[in-house]
Amino acid sequence: MSSVALGGDDPPQTPPAPGGTNPPRPPLGGTNPPRPPLGGTNPPRPPSPLPQVIDELWERRTELSPADEQARAAVVGAVDAIDAGRARVAVIDPATGEVVVDERAKRAILLAFRILPMARSQVGDFRYDDRVPLTTRLDGVRVLPGAIVRWGAYVAPGTVLMPSFVNIGAYVDSGTMVDTWATVGSGAQIGKNVHLSGGAGIGGVLEPPNAVPVVVEDEAMVGSRCMVVGGARVRQGAFLGAGAILTPTTHVIDVETGAELPRGEAPPWSVCVGGTRPRTFPGGTFGMPCLLVLKRQPEGVRHDKSALNAILRDHGIDA
Repeated sequence: MSSVALGGDDPPQTPPAPGGTNPPRPPLGGTNPPRPPLGGTNPPRPPSPLPQVIDELWERRTELSPADEQARAAVVGAVDAIDAGRARVAVIDPATGEVVVDERAKRAILLAFRILPMARSQVGDFRYDDRVPLTTRLDGVRVLPGAIVRWGAYVAPGTVLMPSFVNIGAYVDSGTMVDTWATVGSGAQIGKNVHLSGGAGIGGVLEPPNAVPVVVEDEAMVGSRCMVVGGARVRQGAFLGAGAILTPTTHVIDVETGAELPRGEAPPWSVCVGGTRPRTFPGGTFGMPCLLVLKRQPEGVRHDKSALNAILRDHGIDA
């Protein structure tokens, strides 16, 4: 089946024009401050840029339908703000380094699936039936045929989209390459100057609304056929070797010291590959997936392909 291009006619529930230029968004990366001790009080969440009516609609979501025009207008306006980059599902708190979720943004997206009616759209010879149209905001983005971005996902100017898929609620910042057949799941947050290599799978997390999405920070590189899912986090400047799997419960091990690092996180400015660790079950001992940290790079050092290949070869791994 041939791939499809972006754009096309807007369905009847076309989002309203945002008006004005989009303000610059805060970067995902930056220096990571030390984490607060466990058991402390949670920092106050920043106010959502979306209207409070979204929370009110969420409380009575079971009563809503496409016939509720006022609710539909509020939800369309909220998701349109996410599509324009004026709101986003999650950001990194600069004071704590923690991922802060905007539950109201997630609720707006989930309400859209309930409130928006099925509608047909068309791109060339291809026709779609869905509640969510494709985005029409791709100014300054290099988009190759076969790339698909749903309305409610923001892609910043300066991004390159090979034939790939970006789902609703995602945020892809400037200078990032989404390579061939890579997937950016719903709500995933991708930083500046990131490379998502061919076939990489960045998982989506929309429910429950307070669930932390996958975050790939600035300057990171996710190798071909990697899977980063379930709210896992790739820290600034980290490199994941091809085929690595990172979930929130993945054990992360420093091979130079044997130390176990925080689970579900590729450390900043590190070179990581997939590995296994033995685990004993009633039926025997088997290897379970883990992430091996081969080397820590100096902060701010961009990934050089030849240098990465040398690091991998030193550990008997092909690039």
